[in-house]
Amino acid sequence: NFTSLRRMFFAVALATGSLSLTSCDDDNSAPSGEFAENAVLVSNEGNFNAGNASASYINRNTGKAQNNIFSRANNEMLLGDVLQSVATHGDRAFLVLNNSQKVSVVNANTFVAEGEIAPLEMPRYFVALNNDKGYVTEWVTFSGNGRVAVVDLSTYTVTKTIEVGVNPEKMALTGGKLYVVNKGGNTVSVINTTTDALETTITVTAEPNSLVVDRSNTLWVMSNGAKVVSDWPNYDAEQSKPAVLTKINPSTNTVVGTFPFNNNIADAHSLTTNGAKDKLYYVYNNKVYQQDISSTALAATPLINRKTNFNAIGVDPENGFIYQAKSTGYTTDGWVVRFNNAGRAVDSVQVGIAPNGFSFR
Repeated sequence: NFTSLRRMFFAVALATGSLSLTSCDDDNSAPSGEFAENAVLVSNEGNFNAGNASASYINRNTGKAQNNIFSRANNEMLLGDVLQSVATHGDRAFLVLNNSQKVSVVNANTFVAEGEIAPLEMPRYFVALNNDKGYVTEWVTFSGNGRVAVVDLSTYTVTKTIEVGVNPEKMALTGGKLYVVNKGGNTVSVINTTTDALETTITVTAEPNSLVVDRSNTLWVMSNGAKVVSDWPNYDAEQSKPAVLTKINPSTNTVVGTFPFNNNIADAHSLTTNGAKDKLYYVYNNKVYQQDISSTALAATPLINRKTNFNAIGVDPENGFIYQAKSTGYTTDGWVVRFNNAGRAVDSVQVGIAPNGFSFR
């Protein structure tokens, strides 16, 4: 079931202990309703079937947080079940609720609800093409092909669905194309954003989970590699395949470089960039690495090497701070830890249950 699947992804991460740093948590520490100011939005999954997903606001200047900002802005209305991700475009924030089968749309400055996109089938991530059109990845099933929903952002209605690969996840836009990683397989789907038709697929290493476009419009894809379980939660090192970072030319939709890691059973995820888009950041073997986009080899030394779990990371495009989403389980509040661009811990703040991602405004 979905709970088991999520825990499989995070079992290793959740086994580690908590990091002891100075906390800045205060329910009233940021301007109430002023979520446009130096805003870092955090998606907190909550516990599956408990309906306790939430969003948090962190002020990037002070490091202080407000939690449960959706409920507080909407007369204590519950947000929903399993907040998979949060994305922003202009003055709107899109909260993708996986088990509630919808995307809640709020004013990004006040978090007052404006509408919702529903029904959806196991939605995962959202991206806006412009003010009028957006896209949502939907798993639909655990093992069959998923799809991308095309959304009219003036009416919040799905106008079309496009079949892609198994378990579509994150998306990236460049050159009039939408690129979608299919985590349940080994492909990236390429969709024409004018016709909203699938144009082609690009073969990569198994289990692609994240992707970014750099300053030269090169596409990078992080694949976890095919992992074979010998005795749960342990992987079979001989049968498993290593994670790979893949470099793709979007002009030709061809793979122009592959960078395999040297450990068959180590996980890799959360590929992202800095504000200048000239550096890549990712989590590998529960450590954070940074490398220049012009590098011809994987980074050899981690930027952050701590005994703590990295559910996800985000990089602030303004100051280069690295944000760690750190879960303590699915029944207790998690933490966000901030590191400066040299990889040194700055502070931490308590957020909601199972934080899993960030949106910077």
